[in-house]
Amino acid sequence: MTETLRAEDLAFLLHDVIGVSRFANHPLYAGQSREDWDAILDLAAGIAEREWEPLAARLDVDEPSFDGERVHIIPEAKAALEEYWKAGFQAAGFAPERGGMGLPFTITQGLAAFFNAANVSLTGYAMLSVGVGNMLVATASEAQIAEYLPPLIEGRWTGTMCLSEPQAGSGLADIRTRAEPQADGTYRVIGSKMWISGGEHELSENIVHMVLAKIPGGPPGVKGISMFIVPKFLKDGTRNDVRLIGLNHKMGFRGTTNCALNFGDEGGAVGYLVGEPHQGLSYMFHMMNEARIGVGLGAASIGYAGYLHALAYAKERRQGRAPDDKDPASPPVPIIEHADVKRMLLQMKSYVEGGLALVLYGASLVDEARLGDEEAELLLDLLTPIMKSWPSEYGLRANEIAIQVFGGYGYTRDYPVERLYRDNRLNHIHEGTRGIQGMDLLGRKVGQKGGAGMRRLAAEIEATAAEAASRPETAELAASLRAAAARAFGVTAAMQARAAEAGPAAYLANATIYLDMLGHVVVAWLWVRQALAAEAALGAGEGARRDFLAGKLTAARYFHRYELPAAMTAADLLERMDRTCLEAEAAGF
Repeated sequence: MTETLRAEDLAFLLHDVIGVSRFANHPLYAGQSREDWDAILDLAAGIAEREWEPLAARLDVDEPSFDGERVHIIPEAKAALEEYWKAGFQAAGFAPERGGMGLPFTITQGLAAFFNAANVSLTGYAMLSVGVGNMLVATASEAQIAEYLPPLIEGRWTGTMCLSEPQAGSGLADIRTRAEPQADGTYRVIGSKMWISGGEHELSENIVHMVLAKIPGGPPGVKGISMFIVPKFLKDGTRNDVRLIGLNHKMGFRGTTNCALNFGDEGGAVGYLVGEPHQGLSYMFHMMNEARIGVGLGAASIGYAGYLHALAYAKERRQGRAPDDKDPASPPVPIIEHADVKRMLLQMKSYVEGGLALVLYGASLVDEARLGDEEAELLLDLLTPIMKSWPSEYGLRANEIAIQVFGGYGYTRDYPVERLYRDNRLNHIHEGTRGIQGMDLLGRKVGQKGGAGMRRLAAEIEATAAEAASRPETAELAASLRAAAARAFGVTAAMQARAAEAGPAAYLANATIYLDMLGHVVVAWLWVRQALAAEAALGAGEGARRDFLAGKLTAARYFHRYELPAAMTAADLLERMDRTCLEAEAAGF
């Protein structure tokens, strides 16, 4: 069985690059140590490899089905999830006083990386349930928390987020689901929701739906949205008025049920208002922002699994000879000896290890913000759309390249790389498309609080560049990073200076391209951080460890020499606010 995620790489990122051990010194994590975290990570790796990974292909082929009454999922899926819940991973990030382990968010994302890489379909049920639990802690009443949180973090109940509707998609201002107030303080929720992951199944005793709906008479648009808890089963055990219309059959991610749900076919589903009326969208962003980090993590992890499968195949598959070997009787060489295959492997490596570093670094900002660093929170807000979208784009590209490394075999089900590509494709639209993330980044985040997040990012990049410039092995990377950062920040300033004159349509017309450009600069910066950590450790490295560290330096150089310059070609187009796409006539298509 091929590894789906290198434990050595995860440890390198967590400890050598990010320095997660510093959190152990804070009272919030008192009593925890690196040894504790490493033991938990080892346990996660074992369960993911032993219980989850073998089911990934089966869940893809024998996907959930609906007979009109029940959803059927292979029984092994429930057994694998129960192993996860029994080990306490669902509770890992919750505070001890809430029944959790109280682990740093960075460590919980490290745990999740193993499970995402092994079987993203099963991860969907767990990730959503944790998100619901965290949102309840942040927004719900103590009575609601006491009722719903314990079974969620124990795994007895699972959760969903119900935003999209068939006619509205991502346009939440246009949702039609309504919540009629009742004399007893409850609401009757009536409407339809679409694309609800984990919306119906029998893997848990109950499902807690977090539903966005409008109370009649409230403000128009998104300002009138409220949030409701709508459980599948009520306290007395009766079935709530929530019905599965049908399952959406996706190209990948097939093991997670994806549902069209009706609320209120028989008069209205019982719902319980969370927090204040008309504040639902702001509450849901607690879960959505966490989910965006989770989507980025999943995309990087699935890309990583594809890379490792391709790497193993390239070492075993013999085909062709070196260009200067003219002897047809000489034995074929492993395809990893061909320069173009090395290029493809380096491209994948730079994407997936860069993407994983990006998401884990972002997770560390969550921890720093929890510990009171306000600037870390500003940087987290800035990077969240990048954390969601950059791995979703480039982790997927890594999966595509993995198929190419396998050649014709890559297109067959004999190997997992075609499935991994299909599994990863959904991350492009999960929790907001790339276009939405680009508009969020350029339209809101770069100018937030007078550009404080961008200033913090610039300072962090320069600090890394200064350190790299002082070391011969990394001086080239420092120069490359400084040049790219200066260009990106200069383009941003130029666009902001012209924004009022050009108007919002022109300013945001190429927001997705801006997202990719800034994302490449951020990943290039994190590759320099990886190179610095690797170069510092090389002196003590021997054998496989030395090869691992040298590989980090090579991948960093590849990203800066091959990938970063290509991303910078967008700078001229962005700076002049090119209007080609904006002004294209619909009739011309």
